[in-house]
Parts: sequence; structure tokens; C-alpha cells
Amino acid sequence: MSERKQQVLQKAIEIVTTEGYGSLTMRALARASDLKLGALQYHFKTREDMLRGVIAYVAEEYQKTLDSITSSENAVSLVDIIEVIAMEPADGVLQEDKLFPQFWAMMQAEPLVEDLVNELYTEYLQLLETALKGLGSQNPRAEALCLMSMIEGSTIFTGSGRPWEADQRAVYKTVLEYFELKYGDKIYTYKFNPKIRSIPSSS
Repeated sequence: MSERKQQVLQKAIEIVTTEGYGSLTMRALARASDLKLGALQYHFKTREDMLRGVIAYVAEEYQKTLDSITSSENAVSLVDIIEVIAMEPADGVLQEDKLFPQFWAMMQAEPLVEDLVNELYTEYLQLLETALKGLGSQNPRAEALCLMSMIEGSTIFTGSGRPWEADQRAVYKTVLEYFELKYGDKIYTYKFNPKIRSIPSSS
């Protein structure tokens, strides 16, 4: 992906996180990027292409955090995976705590966004399921979904600018304690070698 295209995608994310996804139009993105509409259409011919590019860019940034554990020869634990899911990728450029609530809203109206975001979540879900199976879970899919809900859902309450932002770390610690009560030290000591399929590139 060219540096200019990446800058445009970052502007699109900025519009979504500051003004809401309803403000993300081709014309608004062209203005924010100091481009003529025709020049923007060189990168994205339609709004659908633009939305696909935004989601794919976000997915690639998250894939980098996944790669930090999946591309290593070292095995990973459930806690390693949870830390990656909770980590803000791209040094905070994505503003995850503001971006994903907007994505959740977009999923109700934009089938394309729903498909791409679900694909991203599937990556995490597969990792969590594999780890939970190894811990002896009787229902690893349900527990993985529960864990994802606790981590992702907490964004609504403890994200940047929310009334309970200061409690974010405590919430994360409580999630770990919940699973530690059930599985003990194995959430730290049981490790496996993950095998993750790649997310499609936006280039």
C-alpha cells in the first residue's frame, strides 16, 4: 500500500471516530485528504471500495499484532492471546475504543462492513477456542465468545473519554481473574503453537 493511500485511510478513520460513520462520504474524505474527488477515486472508485479499504487497513493493523505471537516459534498461552486482543494496534492511530463502536453501528446498515469485521473477529475467536480446548473447556466456543464479549464490550464503558476510563485496567484484570478461578495457573502455563490464516490485503 502506498504511503498516500495509507494517509487517506487514516483520514477516513479520523472522520469515523470524530464525526461518526454517517459523515464518511467520498466527498468528505476528499476534503479531509486535500484531494479532488477525481483524485480520491484513483484510490477508491466507489464508496464501497473505500469502506472495504478502511476495514482491510484496520484488519491488517490487527493482523500485525496477531503476527507478533503467531509468527514466532514460541508457543502462546490464553493470557498471551487476551493481551493481544486488548492491545491498541498501530500506536493508538486507530483509536480502537471510538472506532469499533462505530463499526458495530455500521454493521447494521452495511453488509460489507459486517462481513469484514466478522472475518477479523473470527481470527481472534479461533485462537481463543484453541487455547480453551487445551485448558479442558467443555464448551470452548461459548467461553471464547464470552471472553470476546467481556474484552470488546468493555470499550463502551471504559474507552477513552468514558466515565469509567480509569477502571479499564481493573476490568482487564477482573477478566483474567474470572478465568484463573476456573482454570488456575494453566491460563499462563498451558501453551500451544497457533496456526492462523491471513486476512486479505487491502493493497
